Amino acid sequence: MRIRKGYTAAYLLILVLGLSSCMEGLPEVEDPAPRYFIPTLAASLQQSTFPQPESNLLSEEGVLLGKTLFYDPLISANGQVSCGTCHSLELAFGDGISLSAEGVSGKPLHRHAPVLFNLAWNEGLFWDGGSRNLESLIFGPLTHPDEMGANLNETIAYLNSSGNYPEMFYRAFGTDSITSAAIGRSLAQFVRSILSQNSKYDQWKSGENALNSLELQGYQLYQEHCKSCHTEGLFTDLGYHNNGLDASFPDPMELEGLYLGRFRISFADSDLGAFKTPSLRNIAFSAPYMHDGRFETLDEVLDHYRSGIQHSHSLSPALRAGITITDAEKEALKAFLHSLSDYTFITNQAYLP
Repeated sequence: MRIRKGYTAAYLLILVLGLSSCMEGLPEVEDPAPRYFIPTLAASLQQSTFPQPESNLLSEEGVLLGKTLFYDPLISANGQVSCGTCHSLELAFGDGISLSAEGVSGKPLHRHAPVLFNLAWNEGLFWDGGSRNLESLIFGPLTHPDEMGANLNETIAYLNSSGNYPEMFYRAFGTDSITSAAIGRSLAQFVRSILSQNSKYDQWKSGENALNSLELQGYQLYQEHCKSCHTEGLFTDLGYHNNGLDASFPDPMELEGLYLGRFRISFADSDLGAFKTPSLRNIAFSAPYMHDGRFETLDEVLDHYRSGIQHSHSLSPALRAGITITDAEKEALKAFLHSLSDYTFITNQAYLP
């Protein structure tokens, strides 16, 4: 550093002391070495690899930071709403509410809060696929005025001045600067790490447990009527379908096409009223059902497919004749769906703060 003539030794001492005081707040870790890992996958999940972007590989430090942020209400506008407010572990990271009003504005949302597990394989997120990856999805609920309503500049200022956050970001990403991108990356790592793969069905597939006769009958009915959209393994085809909930699709200007389904993103007529296929895993924990939470029970869902299909030009071809099953068969199908409940998952303390 060049010093102009006339600058005294006293000034240099002050400069050195000032630099020293600035460095006092930096983490003590000099060379962060994130501990990267790849989750172990059950064979029954039928996925050979765990997908993750090269720019945001899972690390123990990144997942821990993301989990800490997930449960921190102080990153919201009013300091009272966290991601965990609407995504509870015991409900398979859902909220059990049709249209939540738990956000900072107190206004009901227009879509049902989805469950959060096995999302690493999703290339489209939200009910209409409006987000392409978890890194970008995070900022939807984080900044939405009816959800967490965060001002990112204020959130970053809070994180920079709060507890262990500066060191946690440094350990996870090797940077002294907390950025919105790093916030998104860490939350995405935590959500991407959430896996459900140890239900009775999974145990049956691995030979450790057996489905009873009613569940086996339900499995056959699932294969006959459900697997085209709820593909075995993840129990979703990761696609979008109009499943006959409505015959028309209003488009109030103030809702920006929220009732239009995938059409809102693709502008394809075949996507009108089509919404993301949810996984059947943990369906016993994730009521109410559908993108707007209109059905409170599995009985209502199955009765919709039996006799409640609303016809429109974009209705999924597989549903034009509905699903024909007897009352007894409905009970068998429900029994199989309950075998997809992963009690190990919803009690896994590793997912809690």
